[in-house]
Amino acid sequence: MKSRLFSGRALAGFGIACAVAITSPVILQAVVGSAAYAEDEAKPGTVRPEIGKPLQAAKAALDAKKYGEALAKLKEADAVGNKTPYEEALTEQLRLIAGIGGEEPGVAAKAFDALQAGGTLQADQKIRFAQAIAGAYFKAKEYPSAVTWINKYFQVGGTDLSMHSLLAQTYYVNNDFPNTAKASNEAIDAYDKAGQQAPETLYQLLTSAATKSGDKKAYAAALERLTAAYPKPEYWADLLHQVATKPGFPDSRLGLDIFRLQAATGGLSNAGQYMEYSELAIQAGLPAEAKAVVDKGYSAGVLGTGAEAERHGRLRDMAKRSMDADQAGQAAAETEAGKQPNGIALVNTGMNYYGYGQYDKAIGLIQAGIAKGGLKYPDDAKLHLGIVQIAAGKKADGVATLKSIKTGDAVNDIARLWLIKTTGHAA
Repeated sequence: MKSRLFSGRALAGFGIACAVAITSPVILQAVVGSAAYAEDEAKPGTVRPEIGKPLQAAKAALDAKKYGEALAKLKEADAVGNKTPYEEALTEQLRLIAGIGGEEPGVAAKAFDALQAGGTLQADQKIRFAQAIAGAYFKAKEYPSAVTWINKYFQVGGTDLSMHSLLAQTYYVNNDFPNTAKASNEAIDAYDKAGQQAPETLYQLLTSAATKSGDKKAYAAALERLTAAYPKPEYWADLLHQVATKPGFPDSRLGLDIFRLQAATGGLSNAGQYMEYSELAIQAGLPAEAKAVVDKGYSAGVLGTGAEAERHGRLRDMAKRSMDADQAGQAAAETEAGKQPNGIALVNTGMNYYGYGQYDKAIGLIQAGIAKGGLKYPDDAKLHLGIVQIAAGKKADGVATLKSIKTGDAVNDIARLWLIKTTGHAA
């Protein structure tokens, strides 16, 4: 029988669909449609009738998506001895498709290896079928084999970025968290190199793998990468919680800065947060900032309602009275700050102007205070300078200022989070 039904292109009749989800297993499903067999006069061959008959029957079964029946017919072909290389190749081509369609990855894998060893598979066929076999092994929960075939997919030239995600997911569901982290990082890097945004699930795999491993340092680093790529309020809330609950965090000194960052990342959501932020600002001698926070709370519909509405009103009135009194003595306070032997008052006055939205004035005073010296916490002053520069639209200056903070303590943590917020990249 002259072969007009089988060729090297006979393996193209299927597609791949991939979905990755952190809350459920990845399913990489090989969808085998009606097999499309092209005539190939360039490479004619002959098939003996005793083999051709079961192969024709297997092809018909594949067309009808009866994969088990197709495999049974191929066993009839196997029973015929002394197959020629051409007959062997045709049999394995059909077995490969039937194995994938019938969700028998082991059968498909053996057929693939046989065809590859015989040089029958074209380059694009190797890629597509390695991908399908990897997905079939994953679906069968044979994770070590899935890893082997995902790697084989890359070895034969596969470039589908979703396969990097599948590799990380495979390690994760197999409880191999060190390799999950490694594969996730490599996958994110692959997306970056391709100029594409890596899926959020990859970053979630990183954080989850760190949690499962009990590695707090790795979790913090992964959370920063996740938040930089997908700056959702809930991720920011977790990041800020990580910083604010570190042992020894100087809440009385930097608590106000946590609130500033929380406000900048959309994390103020309840009346208690607005109230505490405003009260801390008043205590720090920053009434304009306090008044601005209360006003935002009212605009958001969070303050001025409910059982505590009267208390909210009292705070708003207090903030306004404090701001009115402060404005009256602002010029004198600035002059007095310049007379002090150190720069503390200049920095504080600068932050007061920040609350009024007078950013250029604030920048000049804070810079003057840093230059004058004598600051108990010079990096706090740099942090505040960077925040004001960013607020003033001087992003490059603000980033440079924040990057100059390298103390390694809580102020460094807050500066790093501002860098993430400003640049969109984990520092």
